[in-house]
Amino acid sequence: MSVIDTIKEQIDSNAILLYMKGTPRFPQCGFSSKSSEALMACGEKFAFVNILENQEIRSELPKYANWPTFPQLWINGELVGGCDIICELAESGELDTLVKAAAEADDSAASE
Repeated sequence: MSVIDTIKEQIDSNAILLYMKGTPRFPQCGFSSKSSEALMACGEKFAFVNILENQEIRSELPKYANWPTFPQLWINGELVGGCDIICELAESGELDTLVKAAAEADDSAASE
């Protein structure tokens, strides 16, 4: 499986996915910390990939996403954006709405 195939599979199999430096409990940069905190505040489970543990994903994802920086938030297979966008959405309340809708749709699909 190529790195791009792995990235596609990760995005397709997780309704809410954060590519970040570190983990939500131990973020390795301020932007990843802010982003994971905003997601955790929504109260739903989300998947994450620590790009520091996979250099191939770290180098290929920006090309695939056409987004040069990390973190990257993907919801329902769509790139939402990086830290600034995540924080703006959290501030406006839109992040909570997006995350809860994705989690609810994912729960419904899982129970079918």
